[in-house]
Amino acid sequence: MIGSFYTVDQIAELLLIHPKTIQRYIREGKLHATKIGKRWRVSGHDLSRFTEDAPGLEGEKPPAAAPRERVKASAVVDIAVRGQTEATRLIHGLNAALCAKPPEYGQSSMVAQYLEPEDTVRLSLWGNAAFLAALLDTVQAYLSAEDGER
Repeated sequence: MIGSFYTVDQIAELLLIHPKTIQRYIREGKLHATKIGKRWRVSGHDLSRFTEDAPGLEGEKPPAAAPRERVKASAVVDIAVRGQTEATRLIHGLNAALCAKPPEYGQSSMVAQYLEPEDTVRLSLWGNAAFLAALLDTVQAYLSAEDGER
């Protein structure tokens, strides 16, 4: 009798769990799997038993996957600053804004660095268009406030 078998990636997608977590469950013996070639396979029966026995998974439907965003963008922004103190203040302010971003901005990231010889803060931004627009507006507001104080 041939039953259905699932790969680690398929299980991770079904349960909305990272594939490394599924591999850990297999290593720890929480999820019975068979190695076929170089890859693990889990029978439908074993997967059902796992989802029934696993704490936090019983009777719960996984949340609906977020819709795939149509636009992802990246930008590199160089901002002239007046020394390391201003650079540090700007970077800390932007990090705080990033930590407080609303969920509709989805996955996004910012890498900031101070280029001392050039007195420049370089930002590498990635995310949806709304996130980039909001962060660039925040930079502009910061710079306008800094210029107003001088």
